Amino acid sequence: MTTTTSMSEDKTPPMPGASGAFPRLTISAWREGTLTRAKELTSLCEWAVQNGALSGSDPLIKALGGHVDAAECAARERFRWMGNGATIQRAAGNLDAAEADLLNFAPESYVLDQMPNLLNHVQRHLAANDSRRVELERIAQAVGVKDSDHALTPGHSILDPFDNRNWSRSKEVIRRHRGRVVAAVRAASSEALRERLRVGSLRNAVMMASVVLTLLAVGVAVLGFFYPAVIPMCFEPVSNGSTVVVCPTSRTEVLDAQGLPVTGSPAPEQIDATIQKTAKPRDLFVIETIGFTAASVAAAAAIRNMRATSEPYGLPIALALLKMPTGCITAVLGLLLMRGGFVPGLSALDTPAQILAWAIVFGYAQQLFTRYVD
Repeated sequence: MTTTTSMSEDKTPPMPGASGAFPRLTISAWREGTLTRAKELTSLCEWAVQNGALSGSDPLIKALGGHVDAAECAARERFRWMGNGATIQRAAGNLDAAEADLLNFAPESYVLDQMPNLLNHVQRHLAANDSRRVELERIAQAVGVKDSDHALTPGHSILDPFDNRNWSRSKEVIRRHRGRVVAAVRAASSEALRERLRVGSLRNAVMMASVVLTLLAVGVAVLGFFYPAVIPMCFEPVSNGSTVVVCPTSRTEVLDAQGLPVTGSPAPEQIDATIQKTAKPRDLFVIETIGFTAASVAAAAAIRNMRATSEPYGLPIALALLKMPTGCITAVLGLLLMRGGFVPGLSALDTPAQILAWAIVFGYAQQLFTRYVD
């Protein structure tokens, strides 16, 4: 292996992944991306050593190999039931550190060729007034790299990168300011990783909310199964001069002590006794099933407005799953509000079909709450 004059063959750290063998296929896209990037950094490291790496770079080369090995180990680690947050952070963090090491010892020509990519990376993740971004933009302009959205820094002129007379000058700029370039890139990579972790944190919060709402919906259905009259989904409309009790799956007239239909306004105890007989254990389950179905339709409709993401956290799926138990709860709560007279003019539904129809409306209406999360 050919190296610079300061590094002999017996002192050069071994290149990671020197065998060139690719590992077998993994189960996640982010794992495949990590292994691919690790292999690329390994090849670039070997190329840099053979084409003029800076003298005294042995510690950096060794550190790059360690970071690449750590990222590969994280990518090959099996799924843990507590989640992959720490594994993803380890893989991404080590790849970022390996890239920074490469920029520290690679030839100036490599850093110069990468300057458009580095500038774009920094501008995407660092604020416009960040001193590290401002400094990198000045360096980029000094070597003939400038984006169309930012004005030329006072006192600088854009060099023609295709003019060979400017090539040496640009390499000298990189040699003098390499540390500032690496610092800006490293800061941008750290911010990008924090952005990904914030996405993961939001996904975990959404999933936890989905679990809590699911348990709550199951608890309400179980309560309704054993105690149907505790949370009755029943209404008391007047039909043909007599009062009837209408529940989601049954309908019964209010009767007096002689078993005759009550005309006029029945006593509260008569209504309560009729509800006890009419409410069925399956009522709340039916309402929640309809609310779940309506929320599923809303989730399917909302998918078209969701942005696809390359992040390894599955946030769109978590947002869709949140809607379904929420639809169960909103269907029950909406009918309770109607039963309590909260909605004027809609306090007495006449048939079970109307109750089920309003359950569809309230189940779909969960979109009013979950759209803020979307």
